[in-house]
Amino acid sequence: MSEQALDARGTLVSSDVRRRNLSIVATALAERGPLSRSEIAAATGLTAGAVTLLTSSLLDAGLIAESAEAEPTRRGRPKTRLLLSADHLALLVVQLDADTATALLATLAGETLARASEHHGRPLGNPDAVLDVLATVTNEALDEAERLGRTITDVTVIAFAPVGGEPAIVLADTDLLWGPVDLVAGLRRRAPRLPEARLVGDTTAAAREELAAHPGVRDLVYLKSNSGIGGALVVDGTVVLGSHGYAGALGHVAIDYDGEPCVCGQRGCLVTVAGPDLLLERAGLQHLLAEQGLTAALAAFVARLKAGESDASAAWKDAVPWIARTLRIVTMSFDPEIVVIGGFWADPQLTGAIADAFADGDLLMAGSSVLPPVVPSGLGGDAAILGALRDARERLLEDPLALQIAQH
Repeated sequence: MSEQALDARGTLVSSDVRRRNLSIVATALAERGPLSRSEIAAATGLTAGAVTLLTSSLLDAGLIAESAEAEPTRRGRPKTRLLLSADHLALLVVQLDADTATALLATLAGETLARASEHHGRPLGNPDAVLDVLATVTNEALDEAERLGRTITDVTVIAFAPVGGEPAIVLADTDLLWGPVDLVAGLRRRAPRLPEARLVGDTTAAAREELAAHPGVRDLVYLKSNSGIGGALVVDGTVVLGSHGYAGALGHVAIDYDGEPCVCGQRGCLVTVAGPDLLLERAGLQHLLAEQGLTAALAAFVARLKAGESDASAAWKDAVPWIARTLRIVTMSFDPEIVVIGGFWADPQLTGAIADAFADGDLLMAGSSVLPPVVPSGLGGDAAILGALRDARERLLEDPLALQIAQH
């Protein structure tokens, strides 16, 4: 029999219902920011009395706090707002891309407490060297959590590569020339204080945040390029992972059937005709890639493209039709509501070129009202980190009072 409690009217309610209502209140504060009790009631549909009892429990648990600033009501009384607090807790996201290792320590509400980043030099085929750098930034974040007196209650490790298996591992990383690597186990050997961690692919995390950025959308294609080319498919509000974790690997759609061999074993994949390494080589930026890393080299490529530099412009002009053709294949496969372009392609000029090429030609839906819009991501380089923080917060707030355990 479920544990029971009294609601504001003295009616018995099950612990499951109370837990759900506590989650609703905490989630509303996480998503909307500081709210008064009346605003919480209006936003959630809960009664004013229920909100009073629920917020009292969350205040006692130290998970929410009263805002320092109170606004006067029309009657002149101060309106106290509540905000998600949990000053004793922290979330940790550790991210590894083809260029940089990053560790971000954040509050439960997603506010940054500390951030450490370091270039790993892209030693191809050498996971140990990269993991050493990843452990360095992770240990810096763990040190900061201890200094702040915060308990890390959730850890997510993001890899810019397909992820799958149980426990999850990096299945392959064509950008770093890795085969299967147990990234979390290798990191924990080097950072033994690290709590249990979840491993996710970057596009899975980023697509979740993109979905939140487009309210009402349930079916979405996410395509991005920075570390290689990746993607994700969102169907009915859920990111499709597939049986082995390869769903959404749009960079390895075989698009040029007579093209160059790809490291994945196929021939003519999208990454072989539009990948960042190819574009940088054709634009004469290999030296910058070697000296300053991928992020700096791609920024220089975009700057040259916007300036009309001939080599960069020619490289991009050759790549765009292949990107559009891939999107047509995916679009005709499952008919999304929207296509979101991320990574360095999210620059409006580059996304615009992709959108124009996508809409041009003999696509069945071309010129019709059902052709999905192609739009740039507005999340920047932290799309995957933001998605990981959102996912962690949603999971933790399913049972807010369970977070009290972390205080002891």
